[in-house]
Amino acid sequence: MIDSRQVVRYRTRVQQLDREGGTLSDTAVLDLGAQETGPDGAMWALAVRGLDADEADLVWLWTLRGAPHAYRRSDLNAVAAAVAPWSDADAAKRIFDASKPLKAAGIPVLEALDAVAAELRKTVKAPMVKGDVSGRLHETLPEAYQRFCRSCDAVHLYEMPFRLAAVRAGLELEPHTSPPVLKPAKGFKTTAAFPDRLDPVRAYLHLCGPATVKEVAEYLDSPVKEVKAHWPEDAVEIEVAGEQRWILAGDEAALRDADAEAVRLVGPYDLLLQSRDRRLLVDDPAKAKALWPVLGRPGAVLAGGRIAGLWRPRKSGKRFTVLLEPWGRLTVAERTSVEAEAERLAAFRGAALTGVEYAA
Repeated sequence: MIDSRQVVRYRTRVQQLDREGGTLSDTAVLDLGAQETGPDGAMWALAVRGLDADEADLVWLWTLRGAPHAYRRSDLNAVAAAVAPWSDADAAKRIFDASKPLKAAGIPVLEALDAVAAELRKTVKAPMVKGDVSGRLHETLPEAYQRFCRSCDAVHLYEMPFRLAAVRAGLELEPHTSPPVLKPAKGFKTTAAFPDRLDPVRAYLHLCGPATVKEVAEYLDSPVKEVKAHWPEDAVEIEVAGEQRWILAGDEAALRDADAEAVRLVGPYDLLLQSRDRRLLVDDPAKAKALWPVLGRPGAVLAGGRIAGLWRPRKSGKRFTVLLEPWGRLTVAERTSVEAEAERLAAFRGAALTGVEYAA
């Protein structure tokens, strides 16, 4: 029987959380993108997979769900093609309420994204802060593209069309900037071609499978109907914990045989925690709420083929402490490995580890 622990073991292996080293080309999570959110974002996701990546070999783009993700720079053009909406209906779903005024004005959503992209290309010729770019576009685009923002007490572009149009315009993000800085992506060229490994549906089924159609649609912010229309022909149905799910045929044996049990401190937005089957990963509602709060997400402790607790970093001056909240008893070996991972995290943050504190 395939249960939740077997699924976590499979994802640990296929997402390469059990390896000690690798190369940029063979790091699988970069096919779907490593989300860049917070200090323990994309680069930490690569570090816990044994990759000491050169940032010059990576490119940061606003892609799926409008979130910033890191990819191989060599994949830039293919990624832009792979993450593009499939249709007007798909684009409308991805930009949420921004589609309503466009439809009321008789503007097809894909046409609107191209219009925003054209203005972005005209505007961003060198690195520019997002607010400055938005201000320029506010002056050039008509009312249907704009909204009143209560928090800013100003009118500016809807957020999602702005973000999704940026990659269409060939703009990348300066890594680790807040507010975001956009700049023209060197070597960008529009293409419709991309390899199967970058297809978001296939990549999700491979890296976060087995999954349902609805879960893939939620991850992509796409309509279920559109995802079904782009469902891989080699996906096979499989029962997991009493529920029917899908996985690529080539991955079924790896799922059934998976035995990976690495100890890792995965970041709050690591791909392991981004799958849409949270109840499968963490079946206790209170624990799930603690791991995925609305604000201030912690990281997760991966141990014993399961999500075994929470962690949070604490940095004060030269002191760097990792606070751990295990959800059960960790073995002596697991505690030793957790402390080694905390050392790695501190080094990644450019600090010396002061200590690991366990919640009572």
